[in-house]
Amino acid sequence: MEALFTSTAIVALAEVGDKTQLLAMLLATRFNRPLPIILGILVATLANHALAALLGAQAAAFLDSPVFRYAVGLSFVAMAAWTLIPDTFEDEDAPKPRFGAFLTTLVAFFLVEMGDKTQIATVALGAQYHNVALVTAGTTLGMMIANVPAVFLGNALLKRVDLAKVRIAAAALFLVIGLWVLAQTAGWIG
Repeated sequence: MEALFTSTAIVALAEVGDKTQLLAMLLATRFNRPLPIILGILVATLANHALAALLGAQAAAFLDSPVFRYAVGLSFVAMAAWTLIPDTFEDEDAPKPRFGAFLTTLVAFFLVEMGDKTQIATVALGAQYHNVALVTAGTTLGMMIANVPAVFLGNALLKRVDLAKVRIAAAALFLVIGLWVLAQTAGWIG
């Protein structure tokens, strides 16, 4: 259950103010159809994060060594630094709606999430926990926790949430996990 809860918390925090959350708000204003947008986010995230968690778990199984565990720990520390950098999403980056709310959201979220910090975090979580199902469920739940309110509340939410504080909390969580993995690999903690 640690994999589920940690994955949920990390992604929910890291997603606040992320470009995919900004995309959710943009799609909500363009289509004004929350349910298909939410379902598109769900399906895209499940597919994207399942592949990312599988990649992480397979890489960890293949490369199970102290060097790889140090790399995983350092990747969490790097994610802490990356999380402190605010994302931007320009309106011209948004897909032109040709196919409807669900399909546009599905394709846009899947593609925009490629190489995003939450996808890279999912790879690292898959490597850390070796549990594709729980990591995928947790990261997907975290994405939904952050993005469903964005679909419904949009810009009103951005005006009330201090994104800098959320980024600092997410960065602290990444840092703690990274340092814990490094300390565990070094044998400082059991």
